[in-house]
Amino acid sequence: MAEHLGRLRGRVFAVRSSGLTEDGVAASFAGQLETVLGARGLDEVLTALRRCAASPRTDRARGYREHLDLADEPSAPVLVQEFVEAGHAGVLFTRDPRTGADAVVINASWGLGESVVSGAVVPDEIIVTGPAHPARIAVGAKQTRLDLGEHGLARAPVAAQDRARCCVAPDEVSRLVALGRRCADIFGGAQDVEWAVRDNRIWLLQARPITALGASAASGRAGSAPPLVTGVPSSPGRARGPARLVRSSDDFPRLRRGDILVCRTTDPAWTPLFRLAGAVVTETGGVLSHAAIVAREFGIPAVVGADKAMSALTDGAPVTVDGTVGTVDVNANVTGTEAGGR
Repeated sequence: MAEHLGRLRGRVFAVRSSGLTEDGVAASFAGQLETVLGARGLDEVLTALRRCAASPRTDRARGYREHLDLADEPSAPVLVQEFVEAGHAGVLFTRDPRTGADAVVINASWGLGESVVSGAVVPDEIIVTGPAHPARIAVGAKQTRLDLGEHGLARAPVAAQDRARCCVAPDEVSRLVALGRRCADIFGGAQDVEWAVRDNRIWLLQARPITALGASAASGRAGSAPPLVTGVPSSPGRARGPARLVRSSDDFPRLRRGDILVCRTTDPAWTPLFRLAGAVVTETGGVLSHAAIVAREFGIPAVVGADKAMSALTDGAPVTVDGTVGTVDVNANVTGTEAGGR
């Protein structure tokens, strides 16, 4: 033990929970348990270990388990990994989580992958459907990046020219696709893979089963009027309800069951709202962010990366969210069966 602890001195690590019910086929626990990035030296690592081990006891983790009918877990095993100071990073799914289609979906941004998984940016989205088909690329805004600085993690703006180009090089796309498919072969099922690139080397950070794979569904949208808001379709289905604009935790009590949660972004502390909301709309984030994953697991539609949703939608006004096509409409423009949540 002393030998292993000695190896922690003077280095930088990622400390993350690895709960017994976490990262399984039934539930990902995306964002529910603690991860500490950039822990330096023995003291910070030990503090992070205690924090991660205790994270199953938080209210949000308990509520998540309760909503998905999972067994209680008083503490979690913890992993200590070498910290990768990524030039760019992200997540890939070896199947499209919205439809279940056989396609590799990659979300990527500059800096650490935390920007992608937390939904802090609109990432680049790359979809590869087969070896004979070129990648389909949607360049995201990627307004900011998160990196390790001298005094810990720091977020900084991304230069305009880097926002406008895809952060993943063409040769990296093919290497990431091969990595994802190799993980799927090894583990015997579709995989959710976190990865990072540093100095042209791809690092595999985590692989886990994809939860709540969607099925293809037709949109019920009718009429020619443009939608109020468009974004990235991230959890399939439709839901109707009053738009509830939530800017901070002070607004949490305003959300009622069946309301449409509309916000700039979410973090894991917002997960209890997903148990009430009929659907979720965020201004930032991608299909592989924690918010999108939890929405799919909870069975509610989600549209993320919906630019200016907070200004385009009126608090209390009735809207319909179509998480299959990525639109938010007034109720009169949409017909069809509503999504069934838990």
